[in-house]
Amino acid sequence: MENKSIIPIIESKYDSFTNTEKTVADFFIHNTEQIDFSASNISKIIFTSEAALSRFARKCGYSGYREFKYLYERSLAGRPGTRKANVLPVLNVYQELISKTYSLVDEAQINRVVEAVYKKKRIVVCGVGSSGLAAQEMENRFMRIGVDIDSLQEYDRIRMKAASIDETDMILGISVSGTSESVLFLLQVARSKGAGTVLITANNKAAFKEVCDEVILIASTMHLEAGNTISPQFPVLVMVDILYYEYLSRNTKEKKAIHEDSLRMLNSRDFPVNQKLL
Repeated sequence: MENKSIIPIIESKYDSFTNTEKTVADFFIHNTEQIDFSASNISKIIFTSEAALSRFARKCGYSGYREFKYLYERSLAGRPGTRKANVLPVLNVYQELISKTYSLVDEAQINRVVEAVYKKKRIVVCGVGSSGLAAQEMENRFMRIGVDIDSLQEYDRIRMKAASIDETDMILGISVSGTSESVLFLLQVARSKGAGTVLITANNKAAFKEVCDEVILIASTMHLEAGNTISPQFPVLVMVDILYYEYLSRNTKEKKAIHEDSLRMLNSRDFPVNQKLL
């Protein structure tokens, strides 16, 4: 099996790093060569101390630099080389984002979130800007298989929704940057009212655990060549597809029947309006 990359783990913690730690992070994110990754050698290359490398590794969630080094070397060995000639850079970025998603996805977490969706009466998914478009797509997908779900994309509507939340609801917020004030506000209020709370983001902040039952990490387009040409919705939509597939697989026959019925309702020729009503 392909070794999981630890690059997306570093990127998810990037905003919480000190300047020194960001220097260390930049080195490991952009490096593509197999070299001597010993603490003594790396500290000389990037002009930092071995202690700083150890602190960086622990901040990324590892026991120390030795564990970080071992996993980094393994993931680097399976990392596809960067091709610059005779290929489309955009496709390379998509490939890298899929690889990052594979490294980040937590199957146990996906199961927990889907199980929570089953137990809640209503689902509200919200996001602003491109995240709002992804929220709308999620609503369209899940509504067709019988989920009572609503999407919110406007700042004021997201905040107003906070007044009607209760423990039967699940709030699923989407914020790639993790800085959408309205989304975080709704999650905070929802937690205080006993509702389920899930955040999909590329920015892993410790503070999110205070207002979220689950924080689902998605791949970041940062530090990727041509990454600024990729729609920020893409990593979100990949995760939405993963959640959708897991939800659908739990009762495939029933969900497919609802989906087919939804499509029939969209087709007026299959279910015409009584002419007396017109």
